[in-house]
Amino acid sequence: MSLIFKNARLIDPETGTETHGSLTVRDGRIVDTGAEAHAQGGDEVLDCGGLCLAPGLVDIGVKVCEPGERHKESFRSAGQAAAAGGVTTMVTRPDTLPSIDTPETLEFVARRAREATAVRVLPMAALTKGREGREMTEIGFLLDAGAVAFTDCDRVVADTKVFSRALTYARSLGALVIAHVQDPSLSHGAAATSGKFASLRGLPAVSAMAERMALDRDMALIEMTGARYHADQITTARALPALERAKRNGLDVTAGVSIHHLTLNEIDVADYRTFFKVKPPLRSEDDRRAVVEAVATGLIDIITSMHTPQDEESKRLPFEEAASGAVGLETLLPAALRLYHAGDMDLPTLIRAMTLNPARRLGLPQGRLSAGAPADLVLFDPDAPFVLDRETLRSKSKNTPFDGARMQGRVRGTWVAGQRIYDAETSNA
Repeated sequence: MSLIFKNARLIDPETGTETHGSLTVRDGRIVDTGAEAHAQGGDEVLDCGGLCLAPGLVDIGVKVCEPGERHKESFRSAGQAAAAGGVTTMVTRPDTLPSIDTPETLEFVARRAREATAVRVLPMAALTKGREGREMTEIGFLLDAGAVAFTDCDRVVADTKVFSRALTYARSLGALVIAHVQDPSLSHGAAATSGKFASLRGLPAVSAMAERMALDRDMALIEMTGARYHADQITTARALPALERAKRNGLDVTAGVSIHHLTLNEIDVADYRTFFKVKPPLRSEDDRRAVVEAVATGLIDIITSMHTPQDEESKRLPFEEAASGAVGLETLLPAALRLYHAGDMDLPTLIRAMTLNPARRLGLPQGRLSAGAPADLVLFDPDAPFVLDRETLRSKSKNTPFDGARMQGRVRGTWVAGQRIYDAETSNA
């Protein structure tokens, strides 16, 4: 039996096209796309009503707080939020308590994910033990246990010798290293980006140059070691020339950016609104515009939610003391559609940065509408307006900067391997 999506607006990030037609799924895989599919007895036919059908989102850098802080987010709640947001693959971070730095911890996380959610979960592992930047983890054993990449998340490996050794070892195994590009000395204790706004608010700030300096160091090490490297977030105009130069020189380098840095700026913090405190801090409007342009041209490859749950006790504090981070699994797609509605990029370009590009970087078959690809799909209405109420979010933590915001774009259905895991019409939230 086949599942046939008809009357769909097919957004194909691989070909960069947007066409009206049908898509056929059988045995969990896409078998055909075309102008019209012919159903046979027993086939299930879904009329999409002209809505957009695209590959499911692949979100790199999701924090699920198991083990250690399950009250903030569990695999069950994160999976529900992901499904409602059109995210079919979560690539999870190792900044848990304890850190995911041993095969045993990694296997626990993978087992919990399989038990709790139908969304695909691919765990990353820590690059150094305890994410302390002193001794590298057993990268080979962690690869064998299923780690798809290695990162110390927002803890920068400040010791250049330790980092270079880890990169050399990762290179020998073909492992991908993901780094947070902020000079740790300059950025320590910062809550805002240096400039007039931070000065007027009296907030401890960090220069945008801290990002450029860290990226320059990392690019030199990548040139030296030849490792596979991904910068988790490039958020400033000053860092873009170094990224462009590295790519032009043939280094195996990609970069991402969070949806919050693409759609918000430092002024949104207003009177110390801690739900807007993220890491790195929100940037100037000039930086935001430069980064949006970098995504549109392909210089920045990947858009992520950087989903970071924080409970009320962590956020309801003075701005300097409040925890950094925002949830984003459920708001990733509607927030990204702001860029489409603003005319910054077309839908295939936007969707590519959230599907095909992250899948390619991790060597996954997802992110495509071509025959043979896994039938991980999202059906969405790009024009449906709504006002976001954070209390309706499925994440355990509700720390979203988009609370009360007018948004445009609703997910209507999500499928993993051809099985529907979210239906907006039957959802009770």
